[in-house]
Amino acid sequence: MVGLTSAAGLVGFLAEPDPQLRTYALRRLDEEVDVLWPEVADSVDQLEALYEDEAFPERSLAALVVARIYYHLQEYNESMVFALGAGKLFDLDRGGEFEETIIAKCVDTYIALSARRSSIAPADLSEHLPPELMTAFPQNADGATSMSASLTSPTTPFTQSTLPSKSLLSRESTATTFDPALANGGPAGGRGHAPLSVQRSMEDHLQAVIDQLFEKCFCEGRYRQVIGIAIEARNLDVLKGAILRAMEDESKRKMTTEEKQKKKTNNGRKETSNGKRPGEGTAGKGDELMEYVLDMCMTVVQERSLRNAILKLILDLLLTHIPKPDYFAIAKCVVYLNEHELASRILRQLVEAGDAPSLAMAYQIAFDLYDNGTQEYLAKVLEDLPLPEPSGASSTAPGASGSAESTSQEREQPREADGGSVVVVVPQADAANRAEGGDGSALNMPEERVRIYSTIGAILKGTKSIELNLEFLYRNNHTDVSILNRVKDGLEARNSIFHNAVSFANAFMNAGTTSDVFFRKNLEWLGKAVNWSKFTATAALGVIHRGNLGQGRRLLEPYLPRDAVVAGSVYSQGGSLYALGLIYANHGTRVLDYLRDQFRKAEDEVVQHGGALGLGLAGMATGSDDIYEELKSRLYADSAINGEAVGLAMGLVMLGTGSVRALEDMIRYAHETQHEKIVRGLAVGMGLIMFGRQEAADELIGGLLDDPDPTLRYGGIMMLAMAYCGTGSNKAVRRLLHVAVSDVNDDVRRVAVMSLGFILFRKPSSVPGMVELLSESYNPHVRYGAAMALGISCAGTGLDEAIDLLEPMVKDPTDFVRQGALIALSMILVEQNEAMNPKVATVRKTLQRIIGDRHEDAMAKFGCALALGIIDAGGRNCTIGLQTQTGNLNVAAVVGMAVFCQYWYWFPLTHFLSLSFTPTSIVGLDQDLDVPRLKMHCATRPSLFDYPPEQEVKADEAPEKVATAVLSTTMQAKRRAQRKEEETRQLRRESMDLDHEQTPTTPKTAQGPTSDDKMDVDVVEDDNEGDRDDDVDYDDNPGGRAAAATNTNTEAGDAKITDGADASKKKAAEKEKERHGYEMENMSRVLPAQLKHMTIPGGRYEPVKKEQPTGGVIVLIDTQPSEPKDLLELKAKRPTEGAATSEAVDGRADTDDNNTHQTPVGEGDGGAAEAAGVLTAVDEDEEGVEEAELPRGFDYHSDGSGDAD
Repeated sequence: MVGLTSAAGLVGFLAEPDPQLRTYALRRLDEEVDVLWPEVADSVDQLEALYEDEAFPERSLAALVVARIYYHLQEYNESMVFALGAGKLFDLDRGGEFEETIIAKCVDTYIALSARRSSIAPADLSEHLPPELMTAFPQNADGATSMSASLTSPTTPFTQSTLPSKSLLSRESTATTFDPALANGGPAGGRGHAPLSVQRSMEDHLQAVIDQLFEKCFCEGRYRQVIGIAIEARNLDVLKGAILRAMEDESKRKMTTEEKQKKKTNNGRKETSNGKRPGEGTAGKGDELMEYVLDMCMTVVQERSLRNAILKLILDLLLTHIPKPDYFAIAKCVVYLNEHELASRILRQLVEAGDAPSLAMAYQIAFDLYDNGTQEYLAKVLEDLPLPEPSGASSTAPGASGSAESTSQEREQPREADGGSVVVVVPQADAANRAEGGDGSALNMPEERVRIYSTIGAILKGTKSIELNLEFLYRNNHTDVSILNRVKDGLEARNSIFHNAVSFANAFMNAGTTSDVFFRKNLEWLGKAVNWSKFTATAALGVIHRGNLGQGRRLLEPYLPRDAVVAGSVYSQGGSLYALGLIYANHGTRVLDYLRDQFRKAEDEVVQHGGALGLGLAGMATGSDDIYEELKSRLYADSAINGEAVGLAMGLVMLGTGSVRALEDMIRYAHETQHEKIVRGLAVGMGLIMFGRQEAADELIGGLLDDPDPTLRYGGIMMLAMAYCGTGSNKAVRRLLHVAVSDVNDDVRRVAVMSLGFILFRKPSSVPGMVELLSESYNPHVRYGAAMALGISCAGTGLDEAIDLLEPMVKDPTDFVRQGALIALSMILVEQNEAMNPKVATVRKTLQRIIGDRHEDAMAKFGCALALGIIDAGGRNCTIGLQTQTGNLNVAAVVGMAVFCQYWYWFPLTHFLSLSFTPTSIVGLDQDLDVPRLKMHCATRPSLFDYPPEQEVKADEAPEKVATAVLSTTMQAKRRAQRKEEETRQLRRESMDLDHEQTPTTPKTAQGPTSDDKMDVDVVEDDNEGDRDDDVDYDDNPGGRAAAATNTNTEAGDAKITDGADASKKKAAEKEKERHGYEMENMSRVLPAQLKHMTIPGGRYEPVKKEQPTGGVIVLIDTQPSEPKDLLELKAKRPTEGAATSEAVDGRADTDDNNTHQTPVGEGDGGAAEAAGVLTAVDEDEEGVEEAELPRGFDYHSDGSGDAD
């Protein structure tokens, strides 16, 4: 049929009373509406009237035509409503542009309506924070902290609330989208349109369309699309149904396959080919979907309440609907949900199973819990386990009952006297708890089970993991001492800034390796440390020996304060307490009592400062009320020196607890004190208390950001960064960007840009584009913040986009911007080599050039020294990991990075960066937790992930011959004079009338057309070379020159042949080395990018985790337990067991490949022991001795900006 050119006739039929004519018109219009819609649009009212006429038989067809007209008019809301009214005539399978658009609109509307009615409160603070926080912020009648806060929702764009009312940007917009974080879900109109109120009948049609769409996805196996819609719609019923449907479909498919196989074998009774009953262990698709949902929770879902609800659903499915649940996924969920009771119950079940795979899985889960849990969480898990009691455990540690600290001390008894490497954790449970344990209590358990629970307790305490990390860093130490020596030689030690820089570089390069040989060999340099430089150098020992739990306190004994008369430098005493906290950071059970006692007794402010930092580090995240009260009593002394450290320590102890009482105390005192340092310490501490609280911190963040004090606004930004750390929250990012361009204080703007790195470190590729314009800002503080944001978010990734932004900033005219760029570059390129990133060599050369440039600014050289330490952190075996191997937040690493950024105000806080250093290794353990000899295969060439080459040290070269140049014009003049003289002699001979003819002598001139243009060189020897045979005058002995030339050519030929042979051998060796795929030993360095290439070949040992290795500790199942085991010799294990065996650590008895001596822990001749005499000496003012001048002064001035040091 020929297409219509006009719709006038059909439109006329719509007004006819005959239903058949109207039906004919509608059918023709449905066929031609895509072409004739401009003409038909004027009659849309008639079409709507036909749809509303319930007596009209083709009203659904009228609705479909109206929907198409509104679609072409781009009125998508009305188009969707009428398309839903069309019922079955709206075909989802047609696949046209109209259908796809309406389906998308239906999905958006369904998500908005479902989320609005969700039972999950979008900002449920009842679980995290009491409803009212008694702060000192002024509140208006509406309860908001200020007018701007009352007008601004956490998700409202700031351009819509802060501009004048006459601005176009401040008018109400109709293009708002649904935001589940809003109180009522926000507008439900979908993308780019006003909210739409859908009638109840339309909701039924909408639900039918969505159900049809879901069923289509299920039939096609596209379960992830349904899961994505369910998560966005906050509909957990749909999410659960999708996972169960996937498991059911997978089971049916497998049963069908098994039935077909049975028919082929003609034996219905025969067992299935895989040896399992139909449906048993067939939850593979469900497991895959749950892993996908877990990944979505950690990377996409930004709201904490929704994330917790989804994780609880996954946990329920894993425990109730899967025959063989994934216990590792369960462990990940229980840590995030803080379900310590469930974690201990799972461990009990696996131990009670008794078989080897279950025990190996229990050990692996214990390692995962330790990697992801805080001290408080692990202590609660230990309380619920039936752990054995050693002899003498009846004496409890002093402390008030009821506090977390006293409970922890009663539960864990330190055993430093016997030097044991494994601490038996003692639960002081009451009779009721033991009665509940029944046969599972330690009193009624067999000896073997007691041993198993003791081992699990040691793993959860961290003793085993720390011991293995210490062994790994010790045996694989590749610190390049020549770089450290160049840093020392390039920086004047008399200047405190440079002395601190060398101390930091030494600490970072040797972090966790126990190698303090640099102190031993540079005692004269160390003796130049005075005052706070001595404090920093002493604290560096804590970074170097971090994790040396067995000998940490004994190592620092010469530096620690004495109970008797105070002797020695107070700076070394304070630094030693700080170092003790660094050694036992996040594992401070053994030393908490000692640090509390020293902090209580200390009278000098410097010792109190170091004691507060050490106490905060050792008691991190314990939530101890006793420690908090002691710190608060010191805070009220209003001392600027120790007040900053005390405020920071209060935040460390109450890390992530969200304690309202602590926040009220800290806010109140921050408004009362006049010391800026105390306010800054309290501001950062408050941010740490709200770590990971997300929406629960919004009220307090708003109050701090509205405070007139810039230091408290600085604290508000830090709280925002810590509360939303790693979430990628758009709300938090938008707020930070607004403050970065609007605040009047440079410090606040700098930390706002820097905090972007904390929010987005799980999405590092998105950060360079976000801060690209900020890196070119006119304000140097914003540029510095952009550089540090790149370093924090892209640490260890080697991201090219980030490096491209940082390279121009290395040449920035402002010194502290160059400092930040150098530090950020080192963070990004840590553990990178030229094969992984070709720019590594250029960056290293730049760092070497800057450190040796005597005209470079002091701040830039300080940053360069830090960069050289960071890029080779932990003996080139550590990266900066802000998340664990399993994807959870690495709490200690994030806290260490956050406090490290405060080095801008106080240099000793730089040592906190060591908390972010994560060893990169794979350590395989058998079921007895021994380290067997194991071969792992890496499917790459060896050079791709090899260590960077050590820097070549040029030896003293022998004196060279000095060549004296003779110009060709001079030689020509000599030759002309010689010719003239010869001609004169010839004329004389002819005039004498001799009887015989004499042939004239030909002058010795060089032949050839270009001889006169060449430059002759006379070889002249140095004075020291006068006794050599080379000083023969070849001008008087042409034959000697020829002979020497012949000998030289012969020697050169022989050398060429030798070099060629060596080159061929070297090439063959390199070719052999570069073959694709190679074997690696157990406890080798394995970079994060290398993990996807690693496999453990099948053999005697099989990993309990069947998926790709994640790094860290991997528990192996021994398939041949009766065979003798070949274990790896542990070089650093003996020092952790006692002082009697500490000689094995001494580098003179056991030397690494790089010939660096290790610290003889507990011996008097170690680097730490030898440095004690220097660092503990009391500083005396010498007349006439001044500090070295800085190369150039700090010449940047700005109102409200803080000094860089």
